Amino acid sequence: MVYLRLSIILSLMVAFAGCSKAPESKTPIPIKVVVVAMFEIGDVEGDRPGEFQYWVERLPLNETLNFPQGHSPLRYNAEKGILGVTTGIGTQFSTATIMGLGMDPRFDLSKAYWLVAGIAGGDPEDTSPADAVWTDWAIDGDIGHEIDPREAPEDWTTGYIPFRNKAPYQMPMPASDQHWGVRYKLNPELLNWAYQLTKNTELISSEGAENLRLKFENFDGAQHPPRVQQGSHLAAATYWHGALMNDWANGWVNYWTEGDGDFFTAAMEDTGTMQALTRLDNAGKADIDRAMVLRGVTNYTRPIDSVTAAQSLEGETVGHYSAYMPTVENVYRTGSPVVEAILENWDQYKDKVPSVD
Repeated sequence: MVYLRLSIILSLMVAFAGCSKAPESKTPIPIKVVVVAMFEIGDVEGDRPGEFQYWVERLPLNETLNFPQGHSPLRYNAEKGILGVTTGIGTQFSTATIMGLGMDPRFDLSKAYWLVAGIAGGDPEDTSPADAVWTDWAIDGDIGHEIDPREAPEDWTTGYIPFRNKAPYQMPMPASDQHWGVRYKLNPELLNWAYQLTKNTELISSEGAENLRLKFENFDGAQHPPRVQQGSHLAAATYWHGALMNDWANGWVNYWTEGDGDFFTAAMEDTGTMQALTRLDNAGKADIDRAMVLRGVTNYTRPIDSVTAAQSLEGETVGHYSAYMPTVENVYRTGSPVVEAILENWDQYKDKVPSVD
């Protein structure tokens, strides 16, 4: 018993001795650019690419870092100061992953530029298959009131209503929308700089993309080769589809941007990412004015008139959209010159966000 008590005392002394001195803190790694993708297919290298693979292989992001608070391991290039992250599909995953990264004590992200780069559905009135679109507004499509349109008044065009309003597109606009994360206007100077830098990028097409274009021959926006554009993005965790929903998307974006934005692309994550960056900015851990969103058009958010929404939805599979492969390539071709320009001019852009003179 004496030996047991002595053993316990010695163990406690060792434990307290180990706690008496705090471990030396390491200086956080300064990051220049964070590339944000949403999903990957299979492995992150060497197989059919998702949104992340070309960035990993070509920048390259040659180091893997453990990231238990996120969706998957981080990728890193120490020489260039670039970090890559995959958020997972959906608003909730992008919010949690970006917040987890922003609070990670290993990194100093206060000067980092954030490039969200991924695929999206497009509005055929404005976009063509394999287009690359820089986002001016990110609008949330989930926060609101909803009733089944079959129970709505006959003069309503939709049963979806702005949060705390009583009718579709009711004015005045709710005063505290910024607290709900409904709308985000991305830094217009940074947006214009990125667009001007990349607007003449040579983009590619494919047989699948051209076949999709031919099906939408009655839509002027679809009748041009792939190009770099600017437009507004609608983010919603619900994977919506159809001509009537496409009309709603245009009206919803027009309402929340007060006529300044035009609905071009739709995916699921970007308002979640922007919400996390907003809060990290408030905490001094990120600069939301350094955030960019680039989305490529792999498919359309509505069918042609001769096909029902249900029939069209049957053919929608992530990674196998009509314009998927050229779009993944075009997003990289458009986004990578922006990353390289920031790195090459870091002495200037570290403290001043780039703009067109």
